[in-house]
Amino acid sequence: MAENQKTIKKPLHFKGRGLHSGTEVELSLTPGKVNQGYQFIRTDLNDRPTVKALAENVVETSRGTTLEEKGVKVFTIEHVLAACLGTGIDNVNIELNGPEAPILDGSSRIYAEAIEKAGLKEQNESRNVFQVMEKIEYRDEEHGIWIAAYPDDKFSVDVKIDYNSKVLGFQYANLDDLSLFTKEIASARTFVFLHELEFLLKNNLIKGGDLDNAIVIIDRKVTQAELDHLSELFNKPRVKVQPEGILNNVDLNFSNEPARHKLLDILGDLALVGQPIQGKIIATRPGHYANNQFARLLREEAKKERLKKKAPKYDLNKHIIDIKGVMELLPHRPPFLLIDKVLYRDSKTVVGVKNVTMNEPFFIGHFPKEPVMPGVLQVEAMAQLGGILVLNTVPDPENYATYFLKINNVKFKRKVIPGDTLLIKADLLEPIRRGIAHMFAQIFVGENLASEGELMAQIVKE
Repeated sequence: MAENQKTIKKPLHFKGRGLHSGTEVELSLTPGKVNQGYQFIRTDLNDRPTVKALAENVVETSRGTTLEEKGVKVFTIEHVLAACLGTGIDNVNIELNGPEAPILDGSSRIYAEAIEKAGLKEQNESRNVFQVMEKIEYRDEEHGIWIAAYPDDKFSVDVKIDYNSKVLGFQYANLDDLSLFTKEIASARTFVFLHELEFLLKNNLIKGGDLDNAIVIIDRKVTQAELDHLSELFNKPRVKVQPEGILNNVDLNFSNEPARHKLLDILGDLALVGQPIQGKIIATRPGHYANNQFARLLREEAKKERLKKKAPKYDLNKHIIDIKGVMELLPHRPPFLLIDKVLYRDSKTVVGVKNVTMNEPFFIGHFPKEPVMPGVLQVEAMAQLGGILVLNTVPDPENYATYFLKINNVKFKRKVIPGDTLLIKADLLEPIRRGIAHMFAQIFVGENLASEGELMAQIVKE
C-alpha cells in the first residue's frame, strides 16, 4: 500500500545568526497542508509572502542555495530542507523573520533532532512519489562533476568527493535508508578551505560564521601570526593546526565528515524536486549549482511521467480554432501545414488534431509499398501546435513568429499510417521566460502513444 503524506505534529522554533548576513533570525516549522510541499514564509514582510521550495525558483548557488519568487528571496536554506526531507516530512511551512535561515552548528542536526522529538502526523492523502524509470544524469566534464539517478525500489544516495587535497584525499559517503539520516548524516558540518575563508572574510561575507559551525581545512602552510589573526577574528583562543591538517576549532564527528556534508547538501537541494524520489542517486564532486541543475532534470522528468499516464479525452467534433484560424496564427501553408484544428488551449496546454489521409504528398515516396508518416513530420506537427500555444502569450500574435531552438528526447512508439487521426498535445514544462518556451509534446492515435519529445522555442517579433 502507498504511504500517506506527513507533516509535523506541532510548531517548532529555532533562533540563530545567518551565516552570511550575520543577523539574528528566528525560524519556525509549522504543519503544512496536503500536497503543499515545502514553502518558506517571510513573516517580516507585509502580507507574509511565500516562496515555494522548487528547483526553478533557485537564483543563486555560489555560497549556498537561494530561492526567489515574485521578488522575495530566502537563502542558505539547504540545511533546514535536508532535515525536512531526511526526517520524512512531505508538507511544512518554514517561517522566517529575515531573508536567511540560521546556520546554527553548520549542519542539520538541531533541526532533525527537534523534528524527530516532536514527531510526524499522517495526512489523508497518499504520497506522490517520483519513480525513476530510466537513467537520468547531469555532467560537467570541465569540473569533473557527475550526478545520476537510476531505477531502484527505494531511495538512496552515494557521494564521492576529491578536491585534489592532501588533507581531504578521496572521500565516500552513502545513505541507504532515510531513517538513518539523523544518526549518520544530519550532524555533518559544513567545511571550508583556508583560502576560501580568507576570500569570504575579505569580501565581507560569513558575518555570522565562527569557528564553532565549520570545519576549516588548511590547504597551505600558515604562520603563527596568521593563526593568531584567525583567533582574534573569531574570538577563539589557541587556534592551531592539528596533524590531520584541520584547525583545532572542532572535533570531527566522522572521519569522512566533509563527504557526509556534501550528501546532506544534495538532500537539501533534492528537496526542491517537490516530491519524494524512488531511485538510487550517485554523485561525484557535487555542489549546489550541479545539484540544482540535476533537481531541475528530475522535475522535468517527473512532469513528463505525469503527462504520460494516459491519452487525453476530447470531443473530436468540437473545436475552438478551425483551419482558417490556424492559418491566421501560423505562417505554414499546405502541403506543410500539419494542424487541422485546435480542440483546447489555455496558458499551459494546447491540444490539436491532424487527420492523416492517403492524399498526403509525402506518402508518394515514404514508402510506395508501405505508406508511413515520417517521424520528422510528426515532430513538425508537435512544433506547429507548440507555436500556437506560445503565440497565445502575446496580445498581437499576428506580429510574432516562433523559431525552435532545440528538440530533445524524441521517441517513436508506433507507426502513423493513412487513416489515423492524430491527437496532439503540448504542455509547458516551465513558465515562459525571456521569450523562451520549454514544452513537452505527445501524439496519440486513439489510446496509443505514437510519439513524444521535448521542444524549446523562442518568440520573435517580426
